[in-house]
Amino acid sequence: MDPLANALNNLMNNEAVGRRECIIKPASKIIASTLRVMQKGGYIGEFEYIDDGRAGKFTVQLLGRINKCGVIKPRFPVGYRDLEKFEKLYLPAKDFGLLVLTTTAGIISQSEAKEQKIGGRLLAYAY
Repeated sequence: MDPLANALNNLMNNEAVGRRECIIKPASKIIASTLRVMQKGGYIGEFEYIDDGRAGKFTVQLLGRINKCGVIKPRFPVGYRDLEKFEKLYLPAKDFGLLVLTTTAGIISQSEAKEQKIGGRLLAYAY
């Protein structure tokens, strides 16, 4: 049971059907940070946390820009110099798509990790 994998799978399924909105539950900080990175990348629109008295949920506006997204298991440790190798492995083309990493600076995309010259562990990909 991986809540992040379920959330990204839910996003991809709703995107494939053509829906404009998606509900992700349960909510967590990792899911929120991953959604924030995807929002900065332009893959999803606004998202909102709703407290339902249980674990909470997110409502996410879909823009129709996700071709594929998913988690990376196992969560490989990666240095900023090795990011290009993993981009070739998980993304279809150079400068197309994004990798989501968890680092000491928080959850960020691979381009931000290259700029800050920090490594971390791979969480997810989207393109």
